[in-house]
Amino acid sequence: MIQEILITTVNLQGDTHIAPMGVHVDKDQYIILPFRPSTTLDNLLTTKTAVINFCDDVRIFAGCLTGRRDWPLSPTQQIAGYYLADTLAHTELKLIRIEDDDTRPKLFCQAVYTVNHRPFQGFNRAQYSVLEAAILISRLGRLPWEKIQAELDYLRIGLDKTAGEREREAWDWLMTAIEQHRQGVQA
Repeated sequence: MIQEILITTVNLQGDTHIAPMGVHVDKDQYIILPFRPSTTLDNLLTTKTAVINFCDDVRIFAGCLTGRRDWPLSPTQQIAGYYLADTLAHTELKLIRIEDDDTRPKLFCQAVYTVNHRPFQGFNRAQYSVLEAAILISRLGRLPWEKIQAELDYLRIGLDKTAGEREREAWDWLMTAIEQHRQGVQA
């Protein structure tokens, strides 16, 4: 199974990096597949640790893709690092094995500590729409514009019907990023 989560990693100086990512989950093993080059990859290879954040605030996903990375953090318990203060739950990981690849290595991690901070209340369609739009943003240079526009048109239906303030803010960030990308491509 692949779960859309937020990964926090730290470098040797203790600086935290937050990245949205689809992570493969198999019981207590997590397989992280960052593309090269990647700050997440560099940090994980250096410190051999990461944190999986299970979060329902889609602004953090959208924010990370649009240059908004300053989110409150809390210190981890079993590894040197931080988790998102607004996460529902987090799992602290240690890197146990690497399958190297020139484009996208597989990093096999073991859960060493998990805690639930508050209950999951469920997703609405707007949160789904923002997550899917965020994934589209991460592929702007690889997908044809017609496909992106068709998917955004469909996702906007769910957004318009169910969005709250957080979802609308995140959507606006993503749409601004798309427009800036299109203007840059057409220039």
